[in-house]
Amino acid sequence: MADHILNRLEELIFEAEQKTKPLELDPYRSQLFELFVMAEGAGYTKEGSDPDLSADGLCRLLGARWGLAAAAREAMVQQSKMPQEQLAKMRLLWSVMRMWMEWGYAWERWPEFHGHTTGQPKASDN
Repeated sequence: MADHILNRLEELIFEAEQKTKPLELDPYRSQLFELFVMAEGAGYTKEGSDPDLSADGLCRLLGARWGLAAAAREAMVQQSKMPQEQLAKMRLLWSVMRMWMEWGYAWERWPEFHGHTTGQPKASDN
């Protein structure tokens, strides 16, 4: 299932890139969120999970697939800019990571604000 999620993420990212559409808008946002829910439900977004489909894990896995770490190292060694294609992929990856982190944070805090921890909604501390 983790491979399916990662492959589908990559497909959506490439499709948005090809169509020059932002990932933050539908239909991509909702499809990415569905993949997040699947990864969360399977326990892949937790720290130390195997496979690691947390935001950091996605960065490592997709970055490795796309050769981003090697491109960044090469640019540093040669003291040059990263190739535009690699830079564009990095921006897309950052976009996905940002959404993934935001969803993870909201998902984690949901019970706190919906009365599931004490049976009552959280009251103001004032």
